[in-house]
Amino acid sequence: MSGHIDAAWRFRRKTGLVLTAGGSRGAYQAGVLKRIGELPALRHQPSPFPIVTGASAGAINGMMIAGGSEDFHGATRRLAFLWSQLEARQVYRTDLRALLRNGIKLGLDAATGTLLGAGRVESLLDTAPLPAFLKEHLPVDGTAKALAAGHLYALAVTATGYHSGKSYTFIEGQPGHPLWLKSRRVALRAKIGIEHICASASIPIVFPPAPVLIDGATAWFGDGALRLTTPMSPAIRLGASRVLAIGIRCANAADHLTRAELAPMVDDVGHSLRRPPLSQICGVFMNAVFLDHLDADLDHLKRMNELIAAMPDASREAVNGRMREPIKVVEPLAISPSEDLAVIADAMKHRIPATVRYLLDALGTPDARSADLTSYLLFDAQFTRELIRIGYEDAGRRIDEIEAFLLQPAPRGRSETAED
Repeated sequence: MSGHIDAAWRFRRKTGLVLTAGGSRGAYQAGVLKRIGELPALRHQPSPFPIVTGASAGAINGMMIAGGSEDFHGATRRLAFLWSQLEARQVYRTDLRALLRNGIKLGLDAATGTLLGAGRVESLLDTAPLPAFLKEHLPVDGTAKALAAGHLYALAVTATGYHSGKSYTFIEGQPGHPLWLKSRRVALRAKIGIEHICASASIPIVFPPAPVLIDGATAWFGDGALRLTTPMSPAIRLGASRVLAIGIRCANAADHLTRAELAPMVDDVGHSLRRPPLSQICGVFMNAVFLDHLDADLDHLKRMNELIAAMPDASREAVNGRMREPIKVVEPLAISPSEDLAVIADAMKHRIPATVRYLLDALGTPDARSADLTSYLLFDAQFTRELIRIGYEDAGRRIDEIEAFLLQPAPRGRSETAED
């Protein structure tokens, strides 16, 4: 397949890129995108994704892709290189002094309670190095340039408000892009900067709350995946009629863990699973935040597509005539790891800085397939390069499907007229 991507067609079709959360697992997304960027039809061409949305690590990756929309191949290469050189000290402080300071604060809070003022501890780790690192490597002004050049429709970054508990989606986009105000979701126009990225990537409890200025007042935010239970929603609300979503959860690994839990009931052999240590419970908590939403969202989208497709055209038009947000068929394509990233992280856990490893060891040793907490905090080049490799190969095995999805416009139907 050859030829360039017509800008008018891209905006009419509005293909969306959805990048989910996941700490250091975000390196997998970089590998997938690098392989997509090597498609001959995308060389020396603008990005095929006029809509880019992300949360947590996906927000970091999203800013790189959106800011490099003029040269998609180059942006994907830079993103993969950035992840391949990553070190923990660039994300959070790894020195003993930082760990001891936090320990002392925690001890004072526990010992004195409210007598001398509690709440000194903001998080388990100190992410002071992260803003400077992101500012050095991300194209902060690239989004505005891509919008002005017409290569981008919108970049959307989601964070969680720690006061309201609502999901905030900050959008930098073309004039007139959609906004929304729902019971649990808010969309705001913003000039997306490093503060928005840090807020979206602030893993709860592990990383401290991040401040963002909104209309001159400071609000505090945490990881965007906390309340973003429908990760494809921002892209669809911005007008995407097809969505490429890159997840970080291995379906086979989830199935294996389920079979292990069901084995005593199915086999009636009387074998019991051992009591999970706190580290494993924290891993399940992280999974609930980062991993479980995309699969459920895909299932919901497929059911909606089936419902819409089953409606007669007249009924569909009548329904859309009464709705503020017309319904439409949205074509999804999801890519997820073929290997269990938790097992890979468990094999490399010795590469976590000694101070952080000491903290994790105090929480107990989880089952290797449940070592998810480690896989979120293992910001190490050897680990991230392995994830890039897996992502690159996973995309390579499906590259014909991906190419057809991105570069072959589907026939326009009545259900899509609202997005033209």
